[in-house]
Amino acid sequence: MSGSDLDTKKILMVIAQEGFRDEEFFEPREVFEDAGVSITVASKTTNKEAIGALGRTVNPEISINKANIADYDGIVISGGPGSRKFLWSDMDLRKLVEDAFEQEKVVAAICISPVVLARAGVLEGKKATVFKDPESVKELKKGGAIYEDKEVIITENIVTGRDPASAEKFGEAVLDALER
Repeated sequence: MSGSDLDTKKILMVIAQEGFRDEEFFEPREVFEDAGVSITVASKTTNKEAIGALGRTVNPEISINKANIADYDGIVISGGPGSRKFLWSDMDLRKLVEDAFEQEKVVAAICISPVVLARAGVLEGKKATVFKDPESVKELKKGGAIYEDKEVIITENIVTGRDPASAEKFGEAVLDALER
């Protein structure tokens, strides 16, 4: 696929309302935008700015519960401490992930957010990575994933990234998955 084919691609980027990890949102977004991919940012609400763990802010464009995965080619969930609080148990987000997976769209998450994928049941029997804290690793395995401590893992149309240091590589892996 040429870069121009990516110009027609659309990604729904999901962040926690508070405490998303700045690099895990901004670095992949920059990779996507540089490739011409269209981004829509989703969070719990559009009524207020989402605040990153390092203080950067984003204005979400759509509420998670209003997003329709049919409008996108993929979903990318940023990590950070807010993921555990706001995203892990979000049933609307889980449904978006399930629907994206069923429709063979790209499903991606970084840091502790692969837990959302595990809870949505899309990692069963698949290799995946997650930020190496005991609770996140346990949740990944509970969801049937084969945990590996690697920067980025691509399994079919699923991309998982480990931590802020792998954010750019994660973004590039998502682009690769979109091009398939």
